[in-house]
Amino acid sequence: MSKSTYTRRATLLGLGASLATPSVLRAQSTDAFPQNEPAIRDQIPVNRNISAFSQQRWQDHFEELGVGCLLADINSRALHYWGGDGETYRLFPSSVPLTEELTKRGYTEVVRKREKPSWTPTASMRERDPSLPIRMEGGQVGNPLGTRAMYLTWPAYLIHGTHDTRKIGRQSSSGCIGLYNQHVEELFELVKIGTKVRLL
Repeated sequence: MSKSTYTRRATLLGLGASLATPSVLRAQSTDAFPQNEPAIRDQIPVNRNISAFSQQRWQDHFEELGVGCLLADINSRALHYWGGDGETYRLFPSSVPLTEELTKRGYTEVVRKREKPSWTPTASMRERDPSLPIRMEGGQVGNPLGTRAMYLTWPAYLIHGTHDTRKIGRQSSSGCIGLYNQHVEELFELVKIGTKVRLL
């Protein structure tokens, strides 16, 4: 190795060490770590995301618990479930309708449940996308209803699973509330026919 290469390398290493020295000294001083700051657990949490989940109370939305209640909160893109036992509570991220025109709000209830539901696109869906099939059997790859579906008193509005996990947490449905398949399967076992539903 030539003498000039060694000298350049030594100069660069020496310069780097001298620049880092103040940082190292600062890190070792007590001023770098203030001792009088309040513990994080004592600070008020800050919601930096407007759609941050927050636990709800069924009493704020329903007159009675009955066999159970479901609240689909369109703004926070979350689905809340309270069981009829008064103790069971679940909170799931969900997909919500693409637009306000596709969104139906108000009260309804679960009238039937299906495993591996078949899917029949509505006339308006086929008008928007003529390439959609007339019908798709349950269990088929690409079936947008996923592994489970719960039907409401409103025609063509469902709470269902989805194989396309990119949709959860987004405005991505034609009016339905979508869940991850593993979540809809858990919910499916809990929800009874007659469960009250509110889309808010």
